[in-house]
Amino acid sequence: MQGWTLAAQGQAEQGLQQMRNSLAAHRVTGTELSRPYYLALLAEACGKVGQPEEGLTVLAEALALVDKTGERMYEAELYRLRGELTLAPSKASLGQVSGKSRTSQEKSENPNTQHPTPSTQGEAEAGFLKAIEIARHQQAKSLELRATMSLSRLWQQQGRRTEAHHLLLEIYSWFTEGFETKDLQEAKALLEELAEAL
Repeated sequence: MQGWTLAAQGQAEQGLQQMRNSLAAHRVTGTELSRPYYLALLAEACGKVGQPEEGLTVLAEALALVDKTGERMYEAELYRLRGELTLAPSKASLGQVSGKSRTSQEKSENPNTQHPTPSTQGEAEAGFLKAIEIARHQQAKSLELRATMSLSRLWQQQGRRTEAHHLLLEIYSWFTEGFETKDLQEAKALLEELAEAL
């Protein structure tokens, strides 16, 4: 958790290294309990610092572990993060390698440098839909809200604002408290943004 906090505060390399070391130490104990959750935190941090490829590798490990152990508490969030990281550009694709800007030719060789391709968007959408399905089955409303926001943002970019607004409003309306939390504040802001475009 300390490593995740460091990464969130901008000390990316130090935070990621601490998370990796902690996960390695955790594995040495022989327990797999809560490992998918911690792997999700590492994957999320990787995405925030422009390393989505590593994040996707970490999520593949987490999902394999979920299948092996049956620990499904955070499974919906794993699929949501996979969708987010599928859409995320890497530092390299943003031209941040060695402080040099990439040429137009280099950018055209990597489809993630500009806008996600339709196949990438489809893969991300499938991840979000799977996350929503799992969260609904588990009656995990907070995780369903997160996955719905991710899908709604994607649909908004695709011009599917009415569908996005309807889907998000449905889950947002379920909540009767907790409106000061980050997720519900973001959901409210996204609903207002979507409503303006209708």
